[in-house]
Amino acid sequence: MNMLNITRPALENRTTDRRLLTRLWRHHSGRTGLLIGLALIVFASLGVVWTPHAPDVPDYLQALHPPSLENPFGTDATGRDLLSRAMDGAHRSIGAAALVLGAVFLIGLGVGCLAGLAGGFTDTLLMRLTDIAMTLPGLVLAFAVLGLLGPGFVNLLIALIIADWAWYARLSRSLALSARKKPHVIAAQMAGIPRWRIITGHILPGVALQVGIVASLALGGMIGAISGFSFLGLGVQPPHAEWGALLAESRLYFSLAPWLLIAPAGLIFLSVLSANLVGNALRDLSATGGDK
Repeated sequence: MNMLNITRPALENRTTDRRLLTRLWRHHSGRTGLLIGLALIVFASLGVVWTPHAPDVPDYLQALHPPSLENPFGTDATGRDLLSRAMDGAHRSIGAAALVLGAVFLIGLGVGCLAGLAGGFTDTLLMRLTDIAMTLPGLVLAFAVLGLLGPGFVNLLIALIIADWAWYARLSRSLALSARKKPHVIAAQMAGIPRWRIITGHILPGVALQVGIVASLALGGMIGAISGFSFLGLGVQPPHAEWGALLAESRLYFSLAPWLLIAPAGLIFLSVLSANLVGNALRDLSATGGDK
């Protein structure tokens, strides 16, 4: 049997990975999502190292000033610059969502592929643990974990990881089982290629790509979930900023200072829009293998 034909799927996976960003850029909605996402990433990165004003230091003489050249987003009830607080909180909203999804992606991919490829007792044990984790809806489980650990940003991230990893594990197992039956994998086994090379070269890249696309589709929802929990006071704690927490602060002054709502709500909307556009473009490219 021709060894080139057996190893070709692995080479094609690597080539696809290199071309994915180019194809995504050529996709109209993908390009729009990437541009919005890049702008938000620059906004969040800048907020880590610099803000126009100290984001957590009150100045009561400047309380509830409307947008101006000095304070483009206005100021809050304690005189803090809203642009600075939005910049400071951006990495907690966007970065935390990416961190949670990255963690559940790795945990789910590892557990699911191990179960699907090992089979037997290992598969049964891991899937029973996964079933237990999936017994409660994710939102209820997250609230339960936060009830045990207490409110706080780190505890929120832990709760969301615990609530979400099992679904990705189940998906990864299903994809791994399907990949084992593909012709090129069977051909590689018959040719005597080592099992670890078959797994790393023929199975894992395709499974990881498909699970990654699903995770990217969930990024917008995760940003909304983190903001929602912070809005309820279960995430970022004062005086630190986060977009959901800024929304919570704005509700007391909405009629008097509506600009307090517009800035964080607009940033959350743009983040969810960017994630959805990129995720939908990735799904289209995965389904068609071509450009849109």
